[in-house]
Amino acid sequence: MTAAILLIYLLMMLIINRIVAKPLSILQNAVKDYTKTSNSQNAVEKIKTIHYKNEVGELSLHFRDLVYEVDRHIIEIQNAEREKVELSNELLISLAQTIDAKDTYTNGHSIRVAMYSRMLADRLGFDEKNCDKIYRMGLLHDIGKIGVPNEIINKKAKLNDEEYEIIKSHTIQGYEILKRIKSFPELAQSARWHHEKFDGTGYPDKLKSTEVPLEIRIISVADSYDAMTSNRSYRSYLPQDVVKGELEKFSGTQFDPDVAQQMLDIIAKDKDYQLHEFNDDEAQ
Repeated sequence: MTAAILLIYLLMMLIINRIVAKPLSILQNAVKDYTKTSNSQNAVEKIKTIHYKNEVGELSLHFRDLVYEVDRHIIEIQNAEREKVELSNELLISLAQTIDAKDTYTNGHSIRVAMYSRMLADRLGFDEKNCDKIYRMGLLHDIGKIGVPNEIINKKAKLNDEEYEIIKSHTIQGYEILKRIKSFPELAQSARWHHEKFDGTGYPDKLKSTEVPLEIRIISVADSYDAMTSNRSYRSYLPQDVVKGELEKFSGTQFDPDVAQQMLDIIAKDKDYQLHEFNDDEAQ
């Protein structure tokens, strides 16, 4: 009699384990997996192994539906964020094109600087989010030129001292324009400091070395590279070996040496000197 009761008890335990305990364990593991990894596919695959039409099975189906709903909302949020970033970039590009249109010889300069800056940031280990951030900083680094007279920007002869001071003022003017954007203070910093030099002899604040954020040191190299490789009102773009020599010569004085080296590596791979030919559409 005792053996029969024990056997019945064991059978009941097996049934309970099969119908309740095991499915609950699977559901628990699926929940843990999803909360840790946000991988809905793995969680749903685990839930699919629960076939019982009881409370545990119903609970599993509810969790599966919840996973699908969470995924749907995540996708909607990601799409909205992507659209917001795309719209923001399009607006910044339009503004950059407006700025560059003041100079008939360097139209597209800001977009190329943004592109070169993103290339350098990527080589220096920036993640995608921060590469996009530095791209946007590059787009508006010259916004202060809006306040500089066209006849000075497009002057073919050498600037006199007074005109040079007016040109230099675009860094302060750009800062004053962009400092109101509290959510993105780096925009104003880039406008103000992209002409600072690594040795502290730049303008307007004579900042030295790491006093200038790395992002802006990158933009400074990109800005100088495009200045040398673009046609100007007073000269044509420089030969690639001359550009290379200038970067090497001023590495550690005007340029952050690590950033300059990355630009030199890009030049070494650009054997046909294609970068100086980029137009607005290609740069975007």
